[in-house]
Amino acid sequence: MQNQPIHSLTIRNVFLFLLAISLFTSSAFAAYPDKPIKMMIGYAPGSSTDIVGRIIANDLSLALKQPIIVENRGGAAGSLAAEAVAKSNPDGYTVLFAQNGLAINVAANPKLPFNGQKDFIPVVGVAATPHILIVNNQSKAKNVADLIGMLKASPGKLSFASSGIGNSDHMAGELFLATTGLQAIHVPYKGGSPAATDVLGGQIDFYFAGMPVGFPLYKGDKVRALAVTSKNRFSGTPELPTIQESGVKGYEMALWQGMFVPTGTPKEVVQLLSTTILKILDTPEMKERFIKAGVQIEPMNTQQFSDLYTSDIARWKVVIEKAKIKLE
Repeated sequence: MQNQPIHSLTIRNVFLFLLAISLFTSSAFAAYPDKPIKMMIGYAPGSSTDIVGRIIANDLSLALKQPIIVENRGGAAGSLAAEAVAKSNPDGYTVLFAQNGLAINVAANPKLPFNGQKDFIPVVGVAATPHILIVNNQSKAKNVADLIGMLKASPGKLSFASSGIGNSDHMAGELFLATTGLQAIHVPYKGGSPAATDVLGGQIDFYFAGMPVGFPLYKGDKVRALAVTSKNRFSGTPELPTIQESGVKGYEMALWQGMFVPTGTPKEVVQLLSTTILKILDTPEMKERFIKAGVQIEPMNTQQFSDLYTSDIARWKVVIEKAKIKLE
């Protein structure tokens, strides 16, 4: 038998090698997910991001027919969970459910143990909900103007809560103070629920609570709500004015939440997670559940969510530098 040219054998071997890799990759993806997925959340149980993340985890588990195990790893304004995901195996079995506190951290802290712009793929945006400014029912502040008057009368003496340094509710308060030129004492907690509890108890003067935390308290008449932080009024509380409507021009902020995976995760996995969650968000049942939780659904595909994440990092760099906030 006549021998084949060496180069012909080489080309054939390369082709068979590439075909084998392709078949292996296709079969591996076809099996995804074939085991439980871990969803990391960098905030305490009962916080705004935890509430929304668990709603998504429940329905995503049903859709993918695999358990979604939620792990709350609070601390460092969500950075502990983010670091764990950034350094995890990029196979789609460890995901991060985060909020714009991640963008704030990346903008403010150059010493993070991960690269916020290179180590993550923003998969899908889920919500963009305003914060709700709440005070104790016995507070003298009946509206935003009253609160501003109290802050002016006692500069640097009133207190405001947050679920942690650098978190979205912290920055909502700092943005309010920077925009009005006022001062107050920041008191960070290890989650939104304990922060709100001290507002109820009168230990804290005001709190820009995440809507899933503050909304039920307001609806249950346990706190007084003064305004919402978004540009337009929130559909769940149309009676409440925005901060801008209350006289603080230029103030606008919403809490976005969404899913991230470590860079290197297969595109097919990213696409599956994105399309599945977008379908979940489009169901009447999910929309009703989110409204009851005080959440504004804002579906964003991978590109839209990536654009928002990038622009938010740039935005917060400007705000943090202007307000001289140190989050390291």
